[in-house]
Amino acid sequence: MVTSTGIQLVEDFSLEMTGKDVEKLREAAPAIPHGTRINVTFLGNEDLRMRVEAAQAVRELGFTPAPHISARRLRSQNELEEFLGELQRVGASEHVFVVGGDPKTPEGPYSDSLALIDTGLLSEYGVKEVGISGYPEGHPEIATSDLWYHMVEKTQSLKEQGLDRVVLTQFAFDAERVNTWIHETRDRGVESPIRIGTPGPAGIKRLLGYARRFGVGTSASIVKKYGFSLTNLIGTAGPDRFLSELATTIEADFPQDDVKVHFYTFGGLQATAEWVNEFSGER
Repeated sequence: MVTSTGIQLVEDFSLEMTGKDVEKLREAAPAIPHGTRINVTFLGNEDLRMRVEAAQAVRELGFTPAPHISARRLRSQNELEEFLGELQRVGASEHVFVVGGDPKTPEGPYSDSLALIDTGLLSEYGVKEVGISGYPEGHPEIATSDLWYHMVEKTQSLKEQGLDRVVLTQFAFDAERVNTWIHETRDRGVESPIRIGTPGPAGIKRLLGYARRFGVGTSASIVKKYGFSLTNLIGTAGPDRFLSELATTIEADFPQDDVKVHFYTFGGLQATAEWVNEFSGER
C-alpha cells in the first residue's frame, strides 16, 4: 500500500533524458506534469547542437530544462561559453547541473566541477540554479572524504555567487543509507533541496549493469530491496519497494518538500511517467 508520505515524496519529481531522447519525450509528454524538471545529459557521443536542441525541446514542450555540463569533457573556456550562450539563446540556461564527468583525464582546463563553478561564468549566461552531485552510497573511484569536501566547497562557492543550489544524487538502493547520508549532508551545513536519484522501471539485467558500472550496492542488496530473483532476470523491476521504504525512513526526520525524487529513466521516459502516475494513484 502506498502511503500519503510516499506519494508526497514523488510529487515534483524530475526526470533524465539524453540528447537522443527527444522523440521519446514528445511521446511521453502527455503523461508528464507541466513544468516538470527534465535533466539533459552531456555524454561523449552527443554534440553541442544535439544537447541544445534537446534542452530547447524540453522547454517548448512545457517542461523545465536542466542541461548537464560535464567539466572534464570541455576542451576550452570558449567551448563552455559557447554552450552556455546557446542555452541562453533558446531559454534553457536558468537551471544547469554541473558534474565532473566520466573522463579520468580532463580534455581541457577544468579538472572537476568545482573548477568550472569557480570560474564565475555561469551567472553571466542567465544561470540561476546549479545542481551538484551527491553520492549516498559512495563512489567507486573517489574517496568519501573528497566527495564531502567538494560538496561543501561547491555549495559555498555557489552561495557566494548568489546562485541557488540543489543536490542531485547518483541512484541508490538502500533507504537507510540514504537517510543517514541526508543527515550527514545537513550536518555539514548543506541546506540545499535534495533530489534522490532513483532508477525508473527498467529491465533487471540493465538495472544490475548500471549498478555495477557506478559501484552502487551489490547484486544481493539490490535483489533484497527490489524483490526479484537472481535466478530469473527476465522482466522489469520498479522502485516501488525502495521509495515506500525511503518515504517511511525519512518521514520523521526531514520535511519532504526538501527531499524529492529524480528518476534515471534509461530511455524509458513514458514508462517512468506512467509508473509515477500509477504509484501516486492518478489513473
